[in-house]
Amino acid sequence: MADNTFGKIFKITSFGESHGDLVGIIVDGVPAGLKVDADFIQSELDKRKPGQSGLTTSRLESDKVQILSGIFKNKTTGAPICLIIRNKDIDSSKYEVFKNFLRPSQVDYSALKKFGGFADYRGSGRFSGRITASFVMAGAIAKQILKKSNITVFAYTKSIGDVVDDESYIMDDLEKYIQLREKSSVRALNAEKSKLMEKIIEDVKIQKDSIGGTIRCIVNNFPEGIGGPVFNSIESNISKGIFSIPAIKAIEFGAGFKAAKMKGSEHNDPWIVKDGKIQTTKNDAGGIIGGISTGMPIEFAVAVKPTATIGKPQKTVNIETLENVEIELRGRHDPCIVPRAVVVVEAMAAIVLLDHLLLEGKVPSVLES
Repeated sequence: MADNTFGKIFKITSFGESHGDLVGIIVDGVPAGLKVDADFIQSELDKRKPGQSGLTTSRLESDKVQILSGIFKNKTTGAPICLIIRNKDIDSSKYEVFKNFLRPSQVDYSALKKFGGFADYRGSGRFSGRITASFVMAGAIAKQILKKSNITVFAYTKSIGDVVDDESYIMDDLEKYIQLREKSSVRALNAEKSKLMEKIIEDVKIQKDSIGGTIRCIVNNFPEGIGGPVFNSIESNISKGIFSIPAIKAIEFGAGFKAAKMKGSEHNDPWIVKDGKIQTTKNDAGGIIGGISTGMPIEFAVAVKPTATIGKPQKTVNIETLENVEIELRGRHDPCIVPRAVVVVEAMAAIVLLDHLLLEGKVPSVLES
């Protein structure tokens, strides 16, 4: 089934598996002559790679980007850009032991029914969060193009478990917030909340369990009037891209689910003129009305489920014997995937929004080196 390509003009095709030789991405639709900073692509991958701290999986991958095509002398040629990272620290032995057991909340059963038992089950294969490294590589190119129009995409950890950072940050000084985030091992902004989040992850790891959380993303300086009212809605397309990230279970824009408890007089964003520019006094719409950008920051938050692979005893089924059994999974996994998913959320937002701009012909100057 063809299910690996996303986008209309800035088009990406993901390939590779968790325990295969490599993971990669083909990026098509980038005009010739764009200067590409390979070091920036690497720095983005470094935010996602495993083994960053004791709070992540012990799998050690350098995730060094290799550029195979489409870039020559640091500039795009107009040809498809192919980027890969090699898988090196692979241990498939645990998956061989449990290959006949349906791991709770894993893709084993649905993949079996979809692909008839031929899908690569090692490390969940194509269904693994490992493939999001390819999204990050494509997102790094998208971010470099967006930056030329001063459009920034920034995400951070808003919550882990029941520890929530409720502050509504205004990204008036992006570099300050980037520094705050990178000081935190969970990629939070509030130092006190960060310590509490770290403690939760440490505790569930000791318990051989896992925990979920939320990520908030803010896009600044995105122009107004982009998107469509029905099937080309910015919310629709961001949502589709975000739900392509394994472990994402929900998304909300602006006030999101809180809007269900608000009155219209509370939720409506009043219009004003400030410094000769039309804007709103607050942003419960999340920068999008009627599927079209308003010029206010695009703001959304996503819910990330707990990692499905845990070491606690769980009930399941042996598909070979059709018996009810109990298993205790072993292997290397993140007790919380949220910190490493932050840059992935940024990447997918950048990919979607750049595609929107290109589709509407709104970025001709962006492509000048």
